[in-house]
Amino acid sequence: MPNDNKKRLRPRERDAIIQSLRAGVTPRTGLQHIQVGRVREVEALLKDIERIADGGSAFRLIIGEFGSGKSFFLQLIRSIALEKGLVTVHADLSPDRRLHATGGQARNLYAELMRNLSTRTKPDGNALSSVVERFITEARRAADVSGATVDSVIAESLSHLSELVGGYDFAKVIASYWKGYEQDNEQLKSDAIRWLRGEFTTKTDARKALGVRTIVDDAGVYDHFKLLSLFVRQAGYGGLLVNLDEMVNLYKLSSQKARVSNFEQILRMLNDCLQGSAEYIGFLLGGTPDFLFDPRKGLYSYEALHSRLAENSFARAAGVIDYSAPTLHLANLAPEELFILLRNLRHVFASGDDTKYLVPDEALTAFLEHCSKRIGDAYFRTPRNTIKAFVDLLSVLDQSPGLNWTQLIEQVHVEEDRNTDMPLIEGHDSNMDELATFTL
Repeated sequence: MPNDNKKRLRPRERDAIIQSLRAGVTPRTGLQHIQVGRVREVEALLKDIERIADGGSAFRLIIGEFGSGKSFFLQLIRSIALEKGLVTVHADLSPDRRLHATGGQARNLYAELMRNLSTRTKPDGNALSSVVERFITEARRAADVSGATVDSVIAESLSHLSELVGGYDFAKVIASYWKGYEQDNEQLKSDAIRWLRGEFTTKTDARKALGVRTIVDDAGVYDHFKLLSLFVRQAGYGGLLVNLDEMVNLYKLSSQKARVSNFEQILRMLNDCLQGSAEYIGFLLGGTPDFLFDPRKGLYSYEALHSRLAENSFARAAGVIDYSAPTLHLANLAPEELFILLRNLRHVFASGDDTKYLVPDEALTAFLEHCSKRIGDAYFRTPRNTIKAFVDLLSVLDQSPGLNWTQLIEQVHVEEDRNTDMPLIEGHDSNMDELATFTL
């Protein structure tokens, strides 16, 4: 459904949205002002979030071309998860951040995820300390009610973690945080948070600081995801949602052995989620069609994943989409949805004041017709370039009121990127984060 165009925007929020769109990246705030389309996809992920909060698990691959809106979609679902009371972590994969490695790349990914750990009250990250503090507060409240010591309550609350890999030391680190809290020992509290963030690089340093024998290393990243999901539940949250974007970086790995090792980690996540072995946790992985379909380097090159992620043949035969499948392909935006999108962008640019619109509705239609002629159907599949061009147009009109929008639209130049076969606005960087828009 369309947004309420009567709502005014604060200058700070308006500027943050416009600056992000002009840079071609996903806005961190104000997503509700520019959402359009993707209704069925969002509904499917809402069910996943509810399943996680009920003690289940979820696994989804979000597949789309560069610029089709994967990053925006992941950000949107993350925002919804925060509102539903979940804890979220998110990060982009890169050459030095992977799911599996032997040179510290997997630990780097974990550390980045922990830096970006967010809650509803701290949506911008760095919320790990707040989560631990909330757990301590809950433990103290339970101790006051039962008459037991806080140490015994913490030990009992985390006793089930000892059954998991690394669970004993995880519980011991939380107990150390409480000890530092009780003794006003900031160094001990800091060391505990450093361990939870995966910032200790040697076991010797960890044993000296906290008395534990393990650290978060390349081999234990996934196990710590599962520990963290149970811990945040004990702290009073609904569960944990792990957002991993730019999975195409695994596809780009030159070493077949490295690719297979990372694919095995994905298979492990998938199996645990589908078999019910994981609790209160969900994984959203954003990637391109090549990352999934390529028979030589993509997920389909690994037979165990190919069989599990293959498209539902019955849905394909019926010409419908199976929104319950592990793989979710982002559908193209319809022309009507793009028109609503441009209306929303115009509204945001005017700070929510319809008397300050820079162009009439006829300009929106003319702009879409221009994009269709210049770019073809790619502007439905990858609306990022269309969005950036339209915001650039509004910026020019805002700074030079005497210019005519009709002439400006005709002067927009679009060229074909020979390397990626993706249409680019002149001077546009093809490596910008994907952007599209959606609505609830």
